[in-house]
Amino acid sequence: MAANGARFHVAECGAADDPLVLFLHGFPEFWWAWRHQLPVIAEAGYRAVAMDLRGYGASDKTPRGYDPFTVSADVSGVIRSLGATEAVVVGHGWGGFAAWSAAVLASRQVRAVAAVSAPHPLMLLRSGRPRAAAQVGWFQLPILPERRLLAHDGIHIEQLLRAWSAPGGDFPDAEASRRYRAALQVWPAPHCALEYHRWFVRSRLRGDGRRYSARMREPVGVPVLQLHGGLDGAVSPTSWITPPELVTAPVRHESLTTVGHFPHEEAPERFNAVLLDWLGRL
Repeated sequence: MAANGARFHVAECGAADDPLVLFLHGFPEFWWAWRHQLPVIAEAGYRAVAMDLRGYGASDKTPRGYDPFTVSADVSGVIRSLGATEAVVVGHGWGGFAAWSAAVLASRQVRAVAAVSAPHPLMLLRSGRPRAAAQVGWFQLPILPERRLLAHDGIHIEQLLRAWSAPGGDFPDAEASRRYRAALQVWPAPHCALEYHRWFVRSRLRGDGRRYSARMREPVGVPVLQLHGGLDGAVSPTSWITPPELVTAPVRHESLTTVGHFPHEEAPERFNAVLLDWLGRL
């Protein structure tokens, strides 16, 4: 579907007139990351839609547009293109970054936010584990990170998924590894995916980054669910709690202690139970 000057691929379950729940994936995934959620959320009476973010999957891979201002407009535009006026936005990782951003930058379209393994953007700089922070630093280099993601049939993508999930767990399994590796083999998908990381780091010294930080100091005025895995290999627990001045609506914190950075995939039944309980209380 068309939104904000680009075309976006979506997968959906549920009736068109049911309340909309929009799912945003993180790096290095695509809409399929929410395969365990879409039918369950739809069966509970919601219209469950997962989109491929700009640059990922079957969505347009534009030369620019990987900053939170553009991505928030993408989210807002997709909601309107779906015929809805607002949605509960569920985002994982960088999709959570987009969900937080849209709650401020496109607030009229966001009814509530579920941030999965995704600290508030102003907490994000202090959120990285040393190994994950080093990985983001590596992503700032030109060309070489893209080549690494493409090399050896994308094996580095599987290594990242495994490093950030719970040690000794069974995620990613063979199918998840195959699908995520294949999705980022389509050029320029690896470059587009890394541009989100690059904007966040490089913008710290630019006017657009300062402008974004100033906007995100405005408090989020909708209910928030923050859900994390206790064994997250990418995000530090010190960033999980959002300062009260950044959210004026009710905030619910949940930690699934035995899973890592991908709770919606590592423990989908427990994840779905928490999400449905929260949705039912909105």
